[in-house]
Amino acid sequence: MFASLTLRALCAVMLALGLAFALGSGAADAQQPSPSAIATAKEVITAKGAAALYSPLVSGVIERTKSVFLQTNPMLGKDLNEVAAKLHAEYASRGAEIVNDVAKLYASRFTEQELKDILAFYKSPLGRKLIVEEPAILDQSMKNAQVWAENLSQEVIAKMRTEMKKRGHDI
Repeated sequence: MFASLTLRALCAVMLALGLAFALGSGAADAQQPSPSAIATAKEVITAKGAAALYSPLVSGVIERTKSVFLQTNPMLGKDLNEVAAKLHAEYASRGAEIVNDVAKLYASRFTEQELKDILAFYKSPLGRKLIVEEPAILDQSMKNAQVWAENLSQEVIAKMRTEMKKRGHDI
């Protein structure tokens, strides 16, 4: 049951990613971006360091798939590890596919000149500072959001209990 739930979750994530790319590129169908705009968009992705975010996806898919099969039959561990190692080597270059897709999304939403301007920004001292500082800012903002959500949750729980008590329910 747990293994099938994990497989369902994996399928749901993959379907969501597929739909996001399909729906996200719908506006681009009217006019396909030029190859040079796509190339500039790839440079933007690389300059931002975003390409590194996509590279673990292939490995993650392989490892999650291995885990699903391992949960189904733990005795297959050795063979699954060997097959996974083979697949890591075989599929290593597939991460470039997502970079290409993302570059097309950028190129469909920005003109080539805008992409060049964005690239110039990311190559500037301020752009490089943003690239360096943004991960820490995002990390701290996520931590702050978790604390905030927990505090709000406690407030909502207390308020809901009070309101339910008024209705004769002690929860």
